[in-house]
Amino acid sequence: MRLLLVEDSPRLVELLGEAVREAGWRLDAVSTIADADAAIAGNEHDLILLDLGLPDGDGLDLVRAMRRAGRATPVLIMTARGTVDERIAGLDAGADDYLVKPFHHKEFLARCRAMLRRNVVTAQPVLTVGKLSYDPATAVLACEGEAIALPPRERALSELLIREAGRVVPKRKLETALSEFGEELSSNALELAVSRLRKKLDGLDTGTEIATVRGIGYILRVLA
Repeated sequence: MRLLLVEDSPRLVELLGEAVREAGWRLDAVSTIADADAAIAGNEHDLILLDLGLPDGDGLDLVRAMRRAGRATPVLIMTARGTVDERIAGLDAGADDYLVKPFHHKEFLARCRAMLRRNVVTAQPVLTVGKLSYDPATAVLACEGEAIALPPRERALSELLIREAGRVVPKRKLETALSEFGEELSSNALELAVSRLRKKLDGLDTGTEIATVRGIGYILRVLA
C-alpha cells in the first residue's frame, strides 16, 4: 500500500510518517497543492491524506479537481476545521472521511485501515503464493495463516515480490517502488532487505524461495 500525505507541518509529517511506516505502508509526502497534483498524476496511491490549509491554496479545491477528473482514490481530510458545516463541506467536496486535529494516532490508523479495506474489497484481494499469503488491507504477510513479523521495508518488499510471483522483478523497479519522495533506496539497502526477508522465510515452510537473477533482479517462485 502506498499513501500520499499532503501536509505542510514538518513535525506532523514526521509523526504520521512513523505511524504509517510502522503499519507497513509506504508514504510519499508533499506540502503544497501543486506538488500533490504532480504526485497524483505520476503515481498510483491507495489513499490520500490531505490537510486543507496549504501554502498555495485550499485542499478542498484539490479534492474537487480530483473528482471532476474521475480520480476515485480515497481521501481522508485531516484539518483543524471542525465545525459541522466544515465537515459537511469536506465530504460534499468528495472526501471519503474527515478527521479533526488534534487526533490520536490510533484513531488515525484505524480510519486509514477502514478506508483501505473498503478500497481493497473491489480492487485488491488477498494474494497467495505457495503457502504464503499477503493481505493488502492489513499489510500482513502470513504462512499457512500465521502472521510473520516483519519490519516495514521487508513487508513492502514481500508484497511487491508476491504481486510479481513467477516473474523476475528488476532491481531498479524494486528500488523505485520501495523509495519515498526525497529518499532514494540504494542497491545496498535493497540487497540488505532481500537478505533479511530471505532469512525470515527460510526458517518457515513457505513452499517458496526468493531467487537472485544475476545482474537483473529477484524472483519469488514456488518450489516443486
